[in-house]
Amino acid sequence: MTRSNRKVLAIASGGGHWEQLMLLRDTLGNYDVRFATTDPLIAEQRGILDAETLPDCNQNTPFKAILCAMTAIKIILKHRPHIVLSTGAAPGYFCLLAGRLLGARTLWIDSVANGEQLSMCGKLSKRTAHQCLTQWEHLADGNDVKYRGAVL
Repeated sequence: MTRSNRKVLAIASGGGHWEQLMLLRDTLGNYDVRFATTDPLIAEQRGILDAETLPDCNQNTPFKAILCAMTAIKIILKHRPHIVLSTGAAPGYFCLLAGRLLGARTLWIDSVANGEQLSMCGKLSKRTAHQCLTQWEHLADGNDVKYRGAVL
């Protein structure tokens, strides 16, 4: 299978998570990429008119988290990506988890904003994702969490 045939779902919440994902956009040019986010307007600002939308959620919004997880499953089933990539946060983790359960390769890149410790979803992803990366060298453990440089 060539890269152009490989389907990638790239997902990030709004704000810094989305900005970091957009910095990776050029590296995904050889793939069949679909984007998903919590705010369709930020996708449209980048010329992405067909982005999937998930409800935003976090640990303090359990009902929204359930809805987000169900939406993530629906998106994964719709697109059947070979690879799921996320820069965070919880909606990205739910897509990563659903993708992993359905056989996709998964990559979590923890936000550069998490310089003291991995984010909560980063901690979950180091056990769930095929690859979990930090943007801070001192947070890498060399096994479950690796450092390959910063996106920013």
